[in-house]
Amino acid sequence: MSYEAAREELVEVVRKLEAGGTTLEESLALWERGESLATTCQSWLEGARERLTKAQEASEEKSKKTN
Repeated sequence: MSYEAAREELVEVVRKLEAGGTTLEESLALWERGESLATTCQSWLEGARERLTKAQEASEEKSKKTN
């Protein structure tokens, strides 16, 4: 699942939870789905952060070699 899709679904889950009107069982299922989606989003963000850090380090290393 893409970051964008997970985020959009997470927003919808939160909206449903905040609106109320669900049974306890439905609320628990929504909460569990929300936790799963939040974990997915966090993984994507951590991966992006790692890629950016590596790209910055590579760029700095390349810059040092040319100076």
